[in-house]
Amino acid sequence: MNLENFSKQVASINLRLGSLYQGVKPNLPIPVEVMPTALKELGFVSEELQVALEELQQQNEELHLAQVALEVQKLRYQELFDLAPNPYLVTDEQGIIQEANHIAATTLNVPQRFLIGKPLIVFIAEEKRQLFHVQLTELKQADNKARLKLRILPRNLQPFNAELLISKISDWDENLVGLRICIYDIEDKLQLQPTNSTITKSALNLQKQIYLKGEIVPIKSQVIWQVCQGLVKLSTVGENGEEVLVGLVGTGMIFGANLTRLQTYQATALSEVQLVSIPWAEIDSYSSVDQNPIAQINQRLHQTEALLAISGQRRVKDRFYQLLQLLKQEIGQKVESGTRLNIRFTHQDFADACSTTRVTITRLVGKLQKEGEIKVDSKNHLILLEQNSTNSKSA
Repeated sequence: MNLENFSKQVASINLRLGSLYQGVKPNLPIPVEVMPTALKELGFVSEELQVALEELQQQNEELHLAQVALEVQKLRYQELFDLAPNPYLVTDEQGIIQEANHIAATTLNVPQRFLIGKPLIVFIAEEKRQLFHVQLTELKQADNKARLKLRILPRNLQPFNAELLISKISDWDENLVGLRICIYDIEDKLQLQPTNSTITKSALNLQKQIYLKGEIVPIKSQVIWQVCQGLVKLSTVGENGEEVLVGLVGTGMIFGANLTRLQTYQATALSEVQLVSIPWAEIDSYSSVDQNPIAQINQRLHQTEALLAISGQRRVKDRFYQLLQLLKQEIGQKVESGTRLNIRFTHQDFADACSTTRVTITRLVGKLQKEGEIKVDSKNHLILLEQNSTNSKSA
């Protein structure tokens, strides 16, 4: 029952009561024959008001539950926003910062609470500020997304070249009310560029397609994707509805519909990835001697066996530890203290891969950090520490 219907019922009750009052003359005793009718009508009124009250109470409970659900979703969004591995900002249409995640505050070297209310333009090199203004104007008119290459000026830190991915926030009437901005450190991305020996020469001549972290890569029939940069997660859905990791496709590796028998098959970018699509019928012509499809499929087969061995472990901590060893082998980069994972993973990414919860992964990460097995660098990359290094430190 909504307010309008309730109001109509109350108006109807008032009319019926009014007709009863008109049948009774003032200053005269109420006739005996009128009493049963009046009591019956008042009984009806009481019942209808009770039903209306119960319905309103039920609606109030439903509204309360909906409000609680919205609060949970809001907290979930805020948590994902704060833990995102890339610097994210939310601004108004003029570029005034309204929200900033933890890594954005670290990147700009300003505490989160002090970023709120500051114009983003103060962190942009002066020669690029006019370009930023022009781009905001164009977004207001038509475009939904934009990419800008600018020079960022963190407070009291060295400037760096960055690419800004800007998307619109619109209201129900499609009016611009704000902007979502992701900052990519181009210099950091260049450090992850693969060598030419890991990619086929023919693939380098194809047009690359870019997918951002978290985006779904479409699986097309009779088309093979080859990864030029980044990491793609391949997954399916189990009987209980949970995501099951079936592959991690790194630089130089291939994936596609022709390489699986799974009915449900999804490819998700775990970082910003650059891909080229190759027709399945022409795959042989796009392969060099040292990087042929057989070798790549064989590499995927070895990885699949490793993932099967990981999923067969009963204890979550064993699955997580073996997953880290696999990632170390697949995307590890040697550093002074151990092996650095070139891709930044969230705790939820690890949880999905290990078929567990994010809370459990957070606890395991903390435990491994205390035991000196892993650490996190300034860019939130995980480093698997060498045993001899940690032992020498403890000694």
